Amino acid sequence: MTDNAFSFCPRCGNVKIQTIGVVKWQCPACDFTLYNNVAAAVAVILADASEYVLFETRAQEPRKGFLALPGGFVNGDESAEQAVRRECQEETGIVLSHVEFVTSFPNTYDYKRIRYKTCDLFFSAGLPAGIESIADLIATAQKDTAEVRALSAVRIQTAEELAAVPLAFDSARQALAVWLSWRQR
Repeated sequence: MTDNAFSFCPRCGNVKIQTIGVVKWQCPACDFTLYNNVAAAVAVILADASEYVLFETRAQEPRKGFLALPGGFVNGDESAEQAVRRECQEETGIVLSHVEFVTSFPNTYDYKRIRYKTCDLFFSAGLPAGIESIADLIATAQKDTAEVRALSAVRIQTAEELAAVPLAFDSARQALAVWLSWRQR
């Protein structure tokens, strides 16, 4: 359950703060306005020639234990391309060189009883030099960080295989469907 309502104004303490949808809070006493704008998030699809894709098992909520693509939130003053490189390196130790935009999808991210709306930007990247497969990549990557319980390789060649992957977020499933359609051309 999410609860995007505040009990009081964070500026003046007035208990009559108004929640307007899930995007805005306004205080009638001091005219304070806070927007819950869409957050930008990024993820990368790393795949090998045999169509094995790198996934992380999430170590934290939301969706702890489910699979996700390496990624996370974009920091202020950071481009999406910088963010996807940073997040991938922080979570896996993998340094990405060239990344290419694939697609974007909206997502809902429920965290500690607050509902955040995100715009998830998906990129693809080649394997690092000297790495031939996702299995080789996993062997050299860091594992078991605060955010990632484990890394795994899942072969995705068909829509049926994609449907069977226990993904944390539907936006990733949609992005992988776009990626899969590109690979099948």
